[in-house]
Amino acid sequence: MKTSILVLAIFLYGCSGQTETPPPAVIQALPVAEVTKSSETTFTEYPASIEGTVDLEIRPQISGALDKIFINEGALVQKGQPLFKINELPFKQALNNAKASLLSAKASLLNAQLEVEKLTPLVANKVVSDFQLKSAKASYESALANVEQARAGVGIAEINLGYTLIKAPVSGYVGRLPKKQGSLVSPSDPNPLTLLSDAHEVHVYFSLGEDDFITFNSRYQGKTITEKANKIPVVSLILSDQTIYTQQGKIDMVDGQFDKQTGSISLRATFPNGQGILRSGNTGKIRIGETHNDAFLIPQSATVEMQDKVFVFAVADSNKVKKLPITIVAKSGNNYLVREGIKNGDQIVLSGIDRLQEGQEIKPEKTTQKVAQLINK
Repeated sequence: MKTSILVLAIFLYGCSGQTETPPPAVIQALPVAEVTKSSETTFTEYPASIEGTVDLEIRPQISGALDKIFINEGALVQKGQPLFKINELPFKQALNNAKASLLSAKASLLNAQLEVEKLTPLVANKVVSDFQLKSAKASYESALANVEQARAGVGIAEINLGYTLIKAPVSGYVGRLPKKQGSLVSPSDPNPLTLLSDAHEVHVYFSLGEDDFITFNSRYQGKTITEKANKIPVVSLILSDQTIYTQQGKIDMVDGQFDKQTGSISLRATFPNGQGILRSGNTGKIRIGETHNDAFLIPQSATVEMQDKVFVFAVADSNKVKKLPITIVAKSGNNYLVREGIKNGDQIVLSGIDRLQEGQEIKPEKTTQKVAQLINK
């Protein structure tokens, strides 16, 4: 019995002294691709609001009853086309009264003139005193002033009568019509009769933050902001449904100062709108393109950020990876545009980099395309 226990103990001791050989490390197979310099265009988008070149409030210049409405909501009208008619009868009577006052003033002027003509020879012959002639001349001047005042009254009455027919000051689209036929209207009404938008061209307003504006100033040549704006290529308009407007626009205005509340500055781009697709009040995005020569376009997924720096993993000798810091000059969608840190022909790891460490060996799965060709632009 003792012998058996001793043999078992020796056997267990021998087994515990054996060491297991660890399995060999698994080398990851990761996709890599070659980077090459190319000329790339990146795009930056800014929220924008759309306005007609002219947006007018149509308001009455006189008070009265609205007799006729000649247009419908949303209609396209031409400059000079009648829009509304205010009851003209009171203003016709006012004009007739003004004309009568003018005739009366002219009659008084004639009487004063006759009095001056009668007294002039009498004074010369010393039949009457000079005082009477001076008084007659003063009455003549007063009558002459009354004629001019009455003539002005006729002009005002004619103007007010003309205000009874409201015409379109510009061509454009009519807005809503809150007033109906028979309503009383007045220049003091809080709401206009309608809005009229001239949209044969539209102004698209967007804003740049301070950093973007500094970049804007350094990107384009020119001594003034206006000269710099003239150097900006045409821009695109992305509509609210994410489609791109068929016409391109041109930036033609930069605001004179920053908005203190938002810390941004406004810019304006003008787009043709001959087909009337765009309306005042629409929203969208302005897309500005910038061409970069001799740069590398790589996917953001092929980078890793550490301590405010961005790195890629490049394949070095013996298929070991090397972490390289890169300098990003622009971003387009999910892609980075790189100026420094990598060189032409470098093989960079495209995915799986979150599991990599400096000097780690990988099994490169090379693609037949360059990085830029693999990116879905």
